[in-house]
Amino acid sequence: MARLGIFCFPGTGHINPMTSLARALERRGHSVVIFGIADTEARIRAAGIEFMQIGTADYPVGTLRRLDEHLGTLRGLATFRFTVERVRNTARMILRDGPEAVRRAGVEALLVDEADMGGTVAEHLGLPFVSVAMFPPLIQDSRIPPFCFGWQAGDGRFARIRNTLGFRLLTRVAAPIYKLVNEQRRVWGLKPLRRAVDALSPIAQVAQLPAALEFDVPGKPAVVHYTGPFVDHEQRPAVAFPWERLDGRPLVYASLGTMQNGSESVFRTIAQACESLAVQLVISLGGGLRVERFGELPGSPIVVSYAPQLELVKKAAVVITHGGLNTVLESLAEGVPLVCIPLGNDQPGVAARVASRHAGVVVPRSKLGARRLRSALCEVLGDSIYRDSAARISEAIRSVDGLKMAADIIEGSLQLMGADGAAPVSRSAARVLAPSSEAEG
Repeated sequence: MARLGIFCFPGTGHINPMTSLARALERRGHSVVIFGIADTEARIRAAGIEFMQIGTADYPVGTLRRLDEHLGTLRGLATFRFTVERVRNTARMILRDGPEAVRRAGVEALLVDEADMGGTVAEHLGLPFVSVAMFPPLIQDSRIPPFCFGWQAGDGRFARIRNTLGFRLLTRVAAPIYKLVNEQRRVWGLKPLRRAVDALSPIAQVAQLPAALEFDVPGKPAVVHYTGPFVDHEQRPAVAFPWERLDGRPLVYASLGTMQNGSESVFRTIAQACESLAVQLVISLGGGLRVERFGELPGSPIVVSYAPQLELVKKAAVVITHGGLNTVLESLAEGVPLVCIPLGNDQPGVAARVASRHAGVVVPRSKLGARRLRSALCEVLGDSIYRDSAARISEAIRSVDGLKMAADIIEGSLQLMGADGAAPVSRSAARVLAPSSEAEG
């Protein structure tokens, strides 16, 4: 059995699936510790996972909420720039505090969120590591747009040029992160990172995105593994909800997640769009706004701070979402089609994949209005292609246990002593266990 450490971006959409993966590994006999900031401690310990604090001076209790509240006011490229600055600050903390924390924890290998820069710590310490993607995996391939753009994949000349320019723009915007990391890599005698994918594991990159929701592009890197949702139903805390208020009409469930959920106007537009439809709307604010702030919304929807999402999705006819991967996967796992209103970061890329598989309709934030959103809802509710497509994806998701598959890949790629009794991998061998070839652009 192995001692594993985890670096995870401090957001609910990352912590929930990562702690689910940690629990799955612990059920196999491994010992797992997550390195994180003070604001994440309670949630990680509540999942039954060991926690070791880093960044004590940088991130005192309450910092994360302030950052999330500001993020909720942003949109588009401003959202991504703000996130880049957050990742840069987190990277500084990890590079400074991470090595000593990893040494004290006595771990043999690391799992590193693709939104974090803990891979450099692993290289510095000579430890093998596996990258874990909580958003569409980063693949340097001119047929596939970067994860933060809402474009479709394509093999044509225009698509390749557009995607190549998109990667250049992504590299330019993210340059402050890599400047910081490369300065430390030089100090540690490591080769500089020249592309975003250089920060990822050469052994294995595990994505919770299922293959059924990825762009249909052949020849993806062998090191990238598509699995399925990292959901542990036992881990979800009970959430009170007025179930008696559901009246039997087709249910529309709307959630903009827990990070970028501060847009009051979007929630009001959703209510206006649903008012004249023969549906019942449930809005989950995700903790970003107070229920009392809204007063009486058009159509008298049920508005709650937090909702038992898994249970409500099972009853929904359609889900309105910002395109966060967790909500998208939880909806499609139940065969529920979507209307996506991407607000930033990876959400445009997730929404583009939903549209490419005909499992929902995308309404860009820049074109959002009650009439357009109402039309999208009518299309999804009225055309069976969306529910049929969602049902096919649901079947594909249910045919694979995402957590089990991810744990199998991690054990196999690191040659951990797990269920198969294999010996742990040596540090020198970790660098050559898997092919590092990538599809060329």
